[in-house]
Parts: sequence; C-alpha cells; structure tokens
Amino acid sequence: MNENEFISVPMDIELLDIYYVRNAIVKALKENVSKFDGTLLDVGCGQMPYKELILSARDSKVTKYVGLDLEVSSIHKTSVADLLWDGKIMPLNDKSVESAMATEVLEHCREPEIILKEIHRVLKPGGVFFFTVPFLWPLHEVPYDEYRYTPFCLERLLNTAGFGKIELEALGGWDASLAQMIGLWVRRRPFTNRKRKYISKIAKFIIKYLLKKDIRPEKFTESTMITGIYGVAYKM
Repeated sequence: MNENEFISVPMDIELLDIYYVRNAIVKALKENVSKFDGTLLDVGCGQMPYKELILSARDSKVTKYVGLDLEVSSIHKTSVADLLWDGKIMPLNDKSVESAMATEVLEHCREPEIILKEIHRVLKPGGVFFFTVPFLWPLHEVPYDEYRYTPFCLERLLNTAGFGKIELEALGGWDASLAQMIGLWVRRRPFTNRKRKYISKIAKFIIKYLLKKDIRPEKFTESTMITGIYGVAYKM
C-alpha cells in the first residue's frame, strides 16, 4: 500500500473497504498535530506514511521525526524505521522525546502494558502520546492480531502505565460503522469479479449517504457503536 492510500484515499469502488478508516485517522491526526512538539517517536512506524503530513502541517512544532519498528516485523517486510527494537525495551534513554504516536499498532501488541510503559518511560514530563485503534474491523495481519479495545480498557491501561489527562474519542458512530461494514463486505467477501463490481457501484452511494449522516458519539455509554478510537494521553 502506498502513502496516498493512507493519507489521501478517494471514494473509488476499489477502496470502499479502507476509505473511511484511513480518512478518519488522518482527520484525527490533523486535529491533534498541534499538540506534538520537538522529537516525535512513531512507534510501529512501518513505512511512516504520516511523516510528511505531520512535518509539513502549518501548526506542527515537530522538529525531528523518529520511526521505531520491530527488528523482525512480519507485517512490514521492508522497514524504513530509523530505530529497531525487540518489542521489550526501546533503544532510547529515559525522558528523551517530547511526543509519541502509535496508529493502528496496539491491537497487534501481545503485551500492550509493556509498550505503553516504554512509551511513558521515553517521554519527557508533559510529553504527549497520540494513538488510534480499530474497534470494528476484521482479522488482519493474521496471526498477529491480538485485541479490540474498549475505551474503558484503554483508560485503565494508560493509567497503569503512568499516563494522565487521558482524552479518548470515537472515530465514527453508528452510521459510519454501518458504512464501514458495507465497504468491507462488498470488497472482501468472496464474490465473482463481475458481481463485486456491480454491487460496489451500488454500495458506494449507500456509504456516501451514511457517512454524511454519521454523528460521532460524545460519550461512551450503553449501546454506543464505534468504528474505532483515537486518544491523547500525557506524561504528567
């Protein structure tokens, strides 16, 4: 997948499965990029698709972007990471970076407590951690797909790791959830190519309508439906 399929996904019928989730992540990043400062550590960076977006943002205060990924990554065969690690101890000193991010990474971590504590360790006091996680998404990167998080679980894990001032937001609500499922169904369910093309053309209009109607929930209450979660937490 190239960079444009992360940061600028058009509503083409071939991309209906990733259209909403990719654009929702970019929107969340843009809304929070002004909170980043100094050196930004991208944990589980992969191909670092968001690097230029963050560095070139008008309100960005990031002066250095550092990509960190596993020494042996089954997900990204060819890593462009600046630093490699063993998944246990990050090759960084205590209090050495001002900002950190992990987009669609924590669901792949067998022991998220370790990752979060390491991020907390390398952040300077007052440092910010931005992250996204899926909630409504099929199994992916099998067998390295470990978790789907609720906001209550995330808050507990972040508190345990030492973070404070935790802000969690839904990436999408009921209508976006249905739109995302339709996109996944039409693009990933087994179909003949002819049938998939035909149904995708119809689905495109339904998805577009649903996304216009979607309202992101302001609170996580009983029967709330979400596509995913993004959050910001600080090292107090």
